[in-house]
Amino acid sequence: MKRAKNPTFIVELPVSVSQETERQLTARLLAGARLYNAALGEALRRLDLMRESKDWKAARKLEDEERTHAFRSVVKKFEFTSASVSTFATRCKNEAGWKSRLSANETQRIAETAFAAAEQHSYGKRGRPRFKSAKRPLKSFSGKTNKAGIRYRPELGIVEWAGLILPIQYPPAGKDRWLDEALKAKTKFCRLVWRNVKGKRRWYVQLAQAGLSPAKEKNSTLPNNEVGLDVGPSSVAVVSETASDLLAFCPTIEQPWKEIRTLQWAMDRSRRATNPHCYNENGTWKKCAKVKVVSKNYLALKQAVAELERKLAAERKRSQGQLVNDVLRLGNIIKTKKLSYKAWQKLYGKSIKTKAPATFIAGLKRKAESAGGQLIELNTQRLKMSQYDHVSGEYTKKTLSERWHFLGGKTSESALLVQRDCYSAFLALCVIENEHQSSQLHTRWPVVKQRLEQAGWCRPIEVANGGTIVLPTAKPSERLAC
Repeated sequence: MKRAKNPTFIVELPVSVSQETERQLTARLLAGARLYNAALGEALRRLDLMRESKDWKAARKLEDEERTHAFRSVVKKFEFTSASVSTFATRCKNEAGWKSRLSANETQRIAETAFAAAEQHSYGKRGRPRFKSAKRPLKSFSGKTNKAGIRYRPELGIVEWAGLILPIQYPPAGKDRWLDEALKAKTKFCRLVWRNVKGKRRWYVQLAQAGLSPAKEKNSTLPNNEVGLDVGPSSVAVVSETASDLLAFCPTIEQPWKEIRTLQWAMDRSRRATNPHCYNENGTWKKCAKVKVVSKNYLALKQAVAELERKLAAERKRSQGQLVNDVLRLGNIIKTKKLSYKAWQKLYGKSIKTKAPATFIAGLKRKAESAGGQLIELNTQRLKMSQYDHVSGEYTKKTLSERWHFLGGKTSESALLVQRDCYSAFLALCVIENEHQSSQLHTRWPVVKQRLEQAGWCRPIEVANGGTIVLPTAKPSERLAC
């Protein structure tokens, strides 16, 4: 029987690392990477042997429960389990003489991570996992409890790990109320991670705290209130009975395309100068050629590109978190259409790379569930929210460039112009069990209409001289006015 999963949230704090401690941590990273490779290699070896066996091929021909039992017996026979791979990793650690570098907890975590990668590959959910190397280093160590291995000592303000003492850098007392409340929770386990910041390695401790994350007063939500959402590549429509608007999707995130392109050109020139054997006379790349020489200038340029991407990721996380909090202030039950982000990557590659809407939806779902609500993804093909008109009851296809919906039809005397994304968000708000509910639509529309008129996204049709309909040119707002 599986253990029940209790809610957990993460508190991340920077730690101070001296030169000697940095040297020892680097040695432990190297040992951890080698141990991971050994565990992953053993797991993949057992998986390959298992797939080549006659028992496996026979199990594939069975059906239902008989097939399940046959596969389980094959897995048990070849010891393709997390426990057996952990035992193998522990034996490797002991034979290598790394008892002083890695404790049993960290060894088991590394082995479990390696086995999980191989297991997902065996199910066909991911590709064949790759080994750690200088280009793909190990970036974290995780414990299993706060009683052994990597331990957080709140009374001393340190992280202790097998003889290493890492002082925690707390903010000034009373400056961060959320942190004060979060540190009162019980610590389940600790994780040490490192990141490159401005060309230097910085270490952080992540405390896995028991319970739900404390809620900030300014981010309090309205329980059981519903919010309709329509997420696009560059805008987000938010509709509820308390506030409605069309927002620019994280307007502070600006990809420095020109600066990155200039750095990449400089990297290419450096690589060509130091590795002429990799290029043909016409300047094209030779097949199967390998870069053997990397200059210091090339490494500096590569670090500059990585720093720009790091800053972009940090601003994306901050901006998306701000938008998630703005949406949750209106309610904790979010309704939005289910989207194919892979299809969006083909259509709007640069925008999706910069804005990352899938990450936004994942964060919104996590925080909505933490607030006692949920995120409901609606069937896009069935509801056709960009085509439906609740006044006429008809479905009308639109081109992508048509951003305004004629509510009631162009020929109707009482027709209104409604921004297309805002109207789709309104329709999502009124959906129940993947069906348009006419009672909900007609009851909620007068309230939502007033909100949209205040924001400028719903207005009467204006006709210019000559009978041409004048379409508004309003721009999305940067923040939601709650």
